[in-house]
Amino acid sequence: MQEPTIRPKATASAKQGISVRQIAAIGIMAAVTCILAPFSIPIGPVPISLTNLAIYFALYILGVKDGTLSYLVYLLIGLIGIPVFSGFTSGPEKLFGPTGGYLIGFIPMALLAGIIIDKFISSRLACLAGMVFGTIICYALGTAWLAYQASMGWKAALFAGVIPFIPGDLAKMALAMLIGPQIRSQLVRANLISKSSSIKD
Repeated sequence: MQEPTIRPKATASAKQGISVRQIAAIGIMAAVTCILAPFSIPIGPVPISLTNLAIYFALYILGVKDGTLSYLVYLLIGLIGIPVFSGFTSGPEKLFGPTGGYLIGFIPMALLAGIIIDKFISSRLACLAGMVFGTIICYALGTAWLAYQASMGWKAALFAGVIPFIPGDLAKMALAMLIGPQIRSQLVRANLISKSSSIKD
């Protein structure tokens, strides 16, 4: 007599993966970034843009993993030729141009700021510190690449790519810190995003 085959039950970890709702949320935040980022104010080699504001909101709403993924989707969209970068530009030449270091710098910025926001979502001071430290890393990468590509000295690169942006970036952080948690709470309440994401509500 043949013994019945015992099939192991699927564990929770085996079932874990990215859900349709997560994919939709990542796509929506990538679309929001695509809408906001092209609008910019040219003040020199580095324009004022809303890209980092969109990233801050994505981190508050989706958490570090999905928020960073939404930015990577946006970056890919721009690289394949859709004009979603600042000034409605696109393509690899933007990434390898003078401001490409900031586009790359947004990735570690999102990771660092997102990790801190995830862990200390109820502490505005900690979240602000996370965004500040993440932005400093973005500034450092962007300034180094700008100095190299534009053959600038460090001081000139700092005044072109960092100093004029500090007040506006602090204002964007404050806006995300004040509004981001409220938007997230409303979306969770409406069952549009999952409460069980990386952010612990």
